[in-house]
Amino acid sequence: MNNIFKIFKNSIQTKDVRKKVIFTAVIFLVFRIFAYIPVAGVNVANLKNLFTQNQFLGLLDIFSGGTLANFSVMALGLNPYINASIILQLLTLVFPKLEELSKEGEAGRQKINQYTRFLTVPLAILQAIGMYALLRNQGIIGMLLPIQLISFIVTMTGGTMLLVWLGELITEKGVGNGISLLIFAGIVGRIPVIFGQTFSTITAENIINMLIFLVMGILVIAAIIVVNEATRQITVYYAKRVRGNKTYGGGTTHLPLRLNQAGVIPIIFAVSLVLLPSLVANFAQSTKSSAIIAFGQVLSTWFNPNGVFYNVVYFILVVGFTYFYTAVIFNPKKIAEEIQKYGGFIPGIRPGTPTAQYLNYILTRITLAGALFLGTIAIFPTIAKSFTGIETLLLGGTGILIVVSVVLETVKAIEAQLVMRNYDRFVT
Repeated sequence: MNNIFKIFKNSIQTKDVRKKVIFTAVIFLVFRIFAYIPVAGVNVANLKNLFTQNQFLGLLDIFSGGTLANFSVMALGLNPYINASIILQLLTLVFPKLEELSKEGEAGRQKINQYTRFLTVPLAILQAIGMYALLRNQGIIGMLLPIQLISFIVTMTGGTMLLVWLGELITEKGVGNGISLLIFAGIVGRIPVIFGQTFSTITAENIINMLIFLVMGILVIAAIIVVNEATRQITVYYAKRVRGNKTYGGGTTHLPLRLNQAGVIPIIFAVSLVLLPSLVANFAQSTKSSAIIAFGQVLSTWFNPNGVFYNVVYFILVVGFTYFYTAVIFNPKKIAEEIQKYGGFIPGIRPGTPTAQYLNYILTRITLAGALFLGTIAIFPTIAKSFTGIETLLLGGTGILIVVSVVLETVKAIEAQLVMRNYDRFVT
């Protein structure tokens, strides 16, 4: 904690980093202002009552940063963009041209980001139509004329694209990953409301359960920090090289393999996918076809946030995305080539392909531990509810994981900026 305050103090004292921090804070302020600009024609009071009665919608509201309960112009949040990112990353494994783009460095990544933004638009339109069907089915919004419906869809889609743009501005000119920081800002912005609702329901009978929940929350935070910082150190030796009268290289270093190599991304991806069936179910139940309504009821039953099937699917998605995203960001073959290029080797392992196989062997096993931990954190709300019976604290392990992980990653990003600008002063 003292280290975090020290890094923040140093960031304020360094002009360039201070500008980045202030810029990020201004974007947060803009985001929170837009979160309270409602879409016309929606009965916000009835909408908030619906959200307090529906756990699925309450969870969705937390990840939208409260924009959904207020039904602001950013009510769809970043879900369409996250879904588009998932689709593009999956397509990268199928289409060779996309795979080639992903390997072209910064230029390739920018092109894929552009494709992601293009795909976000139709996904946002579809989700806006589904949201209208849900609200109309619940009597929260009336029948709209075609021009009004088009205006509704354009407003919702525009809000999502504005949010994506704000996130990219933070990534480019601020500190840390903009998309993760906006999700973080939304969750933190809802914490006072969540705790207010919870403490208003405290009675003599459930105060013990509340204390148990708080203790569980503290333990979860401690576990997240430990897992995020845990690494497997792979020893690498570098052979000495003689050129003329000088000797180069030699010595020992370590290659750190993180237990949670993928960070918070897998759980964000999994949340976006696991919430889709419930949205489809709500849309299906607003139609006039009895077959589609029955299909929607089945989906709604299977993907009930309190149900076993929902939590099993959620757990499996988190584990799967952890392995998938780890494979995307960490390439054992490339690392092995770099080690061999500079005359390095792992003791007992031959350079080249055997080194890549060894790194993949180690990474696969430590990722299993990280993936199982993330999966357990994802279904933590259901576990906590079974022990305490408290339903108002919907934040759960997923929200805590995102908040803690984003804080740790942002602190590291600020620290890296400080060291880059003034190595001698901040290296200690």
